[in-house]
Amino acid sequence: MRVLAMLDGTLADPDTPHIRVDDLGLTRGDGVFETVLVVDGKPRELGPHLERLARSAAMLDLPRPDLDAWERLTWTVIGAWPDPGEMAVKLVYTRGPEYGDSGPTGYAIGLAIGGRSVRNRATGVTAITLERGFDPALVERAPWLLLGAKTLSYATNMAAMRHAEALGVDEVIFTAADGSVLEGPTSTVVLRAGRTLRTPPPTSGVLPGTTQGALFRAAERAGWSTKVEPIGADELAAADGLFVVSSVRKVTRVHTLNGVALEHSAEIAAELTALYEAEY
Repeated sequence: MRVLAMLDGTLADPDTPHIRVDDLGLTRGDGVFETVLVVDGKPRELGPHLERLARSAAMLDLPRPDLDAWERLTWTVIGAWPDPGEMAVKLVYTRGPEYGDSGPTGYAIGLAIGGRSVRNRATGVTAITLERGFDPALVERAPWLLLGAKTLSYATNMAAMRHAEALGVDEVIFTAADGSVLEGPTSTVVLRAGRTLRTPPPTSGVLPGTTQGALFRAAERAGWSTKVEPIGADELAAADGLFVVSSVRKVTRVHTLNGVALEHSAEIAAELTALYEAEY
């Protein structure tokens, strides 16, 4: 099931072509996107998602998106979605066609959430660490690499996930050239150390996580400490809990890393999930 709406607010047939073949989002990955979780008709972290869309667009020198229009677009898709429960709204914003003067392309598509993602929230996942191939020091001195932007250029991320799948593994955690932890191809990494939650900083070239932000807010209100700081890859297996979080994953426990079972409590995962859900 899918629901498609164009940036002007009109609903469109998702089975009919709408994107020009010379659209730079298609031919060069020159665009940005966001994925918003919607539960029972209510979008989660819509404001932070839209702010991150604008941040990514600025990093690509795209025209600043009209966030009010994108918010209305999101609600148009939600309003046309026929079923209760969970769904996702994917917002896509590209530089537009290479030839002509039609300007940027923007649309939103409502999507069902796959059963595998929902199951993994309950059962936990296996993960491997893979090198991402850059040093965090590059982030500041090489802005053209777009480290930390949520661009449409996800070929490397998807290749990493296919590599993991070929090995029979569910998830990937990227590491940097200096041995620090980055993020997953489509997730944020969170560690637990006692009553403290930790996540890598955006200055290392990772996306600021919207779900991670919600989890940290909830944890702080419940008396936990939170830290956004560099994390060494050697700290992953030693942590009291390792999680990959995202809009679709919510808070998903990693129970096996690089083939080694982690002694992490499923009860803690349930507690963190309850904290996150309490935000809404």
